[in-house]
Amino acid sequence: MITQGVQVTGRCSSCGGTTTCDVGQSFDHGMLCWGTEGRCADCPNAWCEEGSGLVTPENIREVLLQAHGPARLRLSGDVPSLVPVLQALRDARELSLGEARARATELAETGLIGTLVEMEVLAVHLRNRAIAVSVESAA
Repeated sequence: MITQGVQVTGRCSSCGGTTTCDVGQSFDHGMLCWGTEGRCADCPNAWCEEGSGLVTPENIREVLLQAHGPARLRLSGDVPSLVPVLQALRDARELSLGEARARATELAETGLIGTLVEMEVLAVHLRNRAIAVSVESAA
């Protein structure tokens, strides 16, 4: 299991008090999951939202990127053909052939950038096709 999370504070939409919210993203049993859970310290306002799928909501991604910085996925060695890379990217993200081609080119040149969990998910798909990759801080 790969996880990344952060706790943030904010203002309650009900009473204006202080809210505390746990925001996170994980990769568990082959599934990309995300969640946010929070409560107000001054009123009964509370929430919990979870989901899974190919894409994490942008507001959750932004909080994680701001707190932890981006991660970069890079090829670790020479890849004689980008075909297995294209197949892995298409499987991982359900991309069109054109989108996968653009991502594969970006991966081969500068690397792909995203949250740590997102890059680790892609790394698993690539490694399953015997493509050597590394995930590192992009900062």
